[in-house]
Amino acid sequence: MELQIDDSVLVKNYINGEEKALEILINRHNQRISSFIYSKVLNRDVTEDIFQDTFIKVIKTLRKGSYSEEGKFLPWVMRIAHNLVIDHFRKNKRMPMFEGSDDFNIFSVIGDDQLNIEKQLIKDQIDNDLNILIEELPEDQKEVLMMRIYKDMSFKEISENTGVSINTALGRMRYALINLRKVIDQNNIVLTN
Repeated sequence: MELQIDDSVLVKNYINGEEKALEILINRHNQRISSFIYSKVLNRDVTEDIFQDTFIKVIKTLRKGSYSEEGKFLPWVMRIAHNLVIDHFRKNKRMPMFEGSDDFNIFSVIGDDQLNIEKQLIKDQIDNDLNILIEELPEDQKEVLMMRIYKDMSFKEISENTGVSINTALGRMRYALINLRKVIDQNNIVLTN
């Protein structure tokens, strides 16, 4: 049985000059990243272009020393691929732009009922991206957010279910949204609808 080296170790090895480490990373995640890109663009040539552009960005970021390893290599690469997919649609003017505002609620993009196929794909990706972001939250904030947004529970119900005061539940929800916004801003994440 072959021991699989962690992504984080491979990233460090690549940064320290071991080219083979990047090859292993690309081969390890090739199928998942390519499938993800293809599911959005539905074109093999465009998929290959975006895949290559994704790893060009990965290489540049790693060489600049701008990557901070938190055991999140694949989600980071998927985010880059996702942003390049959005860039592709923008260049081809096939995806509407979302103009954010100060009172923008990231969950407002979730509730549209009558979507065409392309918008449905975009909506599904946003839902997926939000779920990845939500998973990064501290457990107490994630719990309150999930109960409020996905289970449509009142803060009184959340308070009763978690054994904390209503004010604590409200505070956790507030911090969850602040933390999500911070991650979105720091990573230049684009949410569209």
